[in-house]
Amino acid sequence: MKILTDWGFTREGWHNNSRGEYLVLLQGLLLLGFAILPVYQPPGFTIASTQLIYLTWILASILGLGALILIAKGLIDLGKNLTPLPYPREDGELIKTGIYEIVRHPLYGGLILAAFGWTIFQISLSHLIASAILLIFFDIKARREETWLSEKYPEYSEYRQRVKKLIPGIY
Repeated sequence: MKILTDWGFTREGWHNNSRGEYLVLLQGLLLLGFAILPVYQPPGFTIASTQLIYLTWILASILGLGALILIAKGLIDLGKNLTPLPYPREDGELIKTGIYEIVRHPLYGGLILAAFGWTIFQISLSHLIASAILLIFFDIKARREETWLSEKYPEYSEYRQRVKKLIPGIY
């Protein structure tokens, strides 16, 4: 398929993981696992306060809205540079404007916020653990991606010092 080759996927890459193909595969499996993971609340755990339930819904909604903004704006601002691979496109350019002025990896950050928002909405211990795993995974994937970005774009080091990695203003 043309879109896969445009994104940088090659038959050789699938054999030797030269552009992070295995990270993309693992990402898909982790996200699928998160989606089908059953909700687990410790036995006997209930929230009796209506106000506390509403508070969890509000917090989950704020995280969900933040996730939606990061993902949508990240996709729009990335434009033709989009690839699921952590390896930058051959014909790509470094994007440092728009949402990329406040976070280096808004798509990863958006997925992390969405996962934690769902965790809070469901009050799910199993999803809390899965969200932590996603956070660790996206941090590792971003680290690998940043190695390649630094090799391709000399100005990436300065950008990296100035802009947070995954969560605007936090990390």
